[in-house]
Amino acid sequence: MALRSVALSPLLTIFCFLVNQATSRDLPAFEFIRGLNGCHKGQKNVTDLHNLKAYLERFGYPVMDHSDDDDFDASLESAIKAYQLNYRLKPTGILDRETVEQMMVPRCGFPDTVNQTVQIASGMMKKKPAGSLRTVSHYSFFPNRPRWPLSQTNLKFAFLSNVPNSARQPIFNAFGQWDAGSRFTFQYVTDLTQADLKVGFYAGDHGDGNPFDGPRGVLAHAFAPTNGQMHFDATETFSADPTPGAIHLETLAVHEIGHLLGLGHSQVQEAVMFSGLAAGVYKLLHPDDKEGVRVLYQ
Repeated sequence: MALRSVALSPLLTIFCFLVNQATSRDLPAFEFIRGLNGCHKGQKNVTDLHNLKAYLERFGYPVMDHSDDDDFDASLESAIKAYQLNYRLKPTGILDRETVEQMMVPRCGFPDTVNQTVQIASGMMKKKPAGSLRTVSHYSFFPNRPRWPLSQTNLKFAFLSNVPNSARQPIFNAFGQWDAGSRFTFQYVTDLTQADLKVGFYAGDHGDGNPFDGPRGVLAHAFAPTNGQMHFDATETFSADPTPGAIHLETLAVHEIGHLLGLGHSQVQEAVMFSGLAAGVYKLLHPDDKEGVRVLYQ
């Protein structure tokens, strides 16, 4: 399948968006987690523990009890175990070094898919529900598996006016990866009223219910079919090529397009649909990503 091409502005190797006057001196959004290394059940009045509970809640691991205080109780331990199981870490329920390092990785704002098997094993779910459990050990889907109509295989995309010219080619390339690796073709259009998919750059609370939190935190997010919206944090430092200290924009865009097509997060760290993306990391579509979208639309 061939992606319809369009002439775009020349690229800069690195481009930094300075909305809200973000600078390289700003602390990463998830930096507070570093100070929680070694915390465990039974500790009380631990600084920033309530922020960790909010982090877990936001990304799919709700703390059922005492969610607003700084006490480390059994409910928080269960949520951490669920996180560890989902990321294939040792499920200690302790904020050990490996867990802290994974939590600090910049990531997509879409919550992780925590299947019932993980919830039961971690203690988040106390009673096995009636009926069989469906364990997803790699790719995942949105709840109720929304997808585009099977007859709609060509999707039109457009850029909002707040997308920098230097960001457009990497995102265009990302659509090309999915064009080559899925049943879909993608067509660039300039008329927003004709677009199925719309790309925008924002900062802070931009009114879509999923606010951005500043540099090196939530990098971007997208919505399930058939919403079609894909948003990037304008305060991040992005790069067109893999560059230390910058987020590779094409890789991030491939991830978010996967959400637009109906994929959730993958547990395979090499997959594009893995939730985290560290600075300087470059990925192409993985067989797990391709298999996920194939199964969703079979």
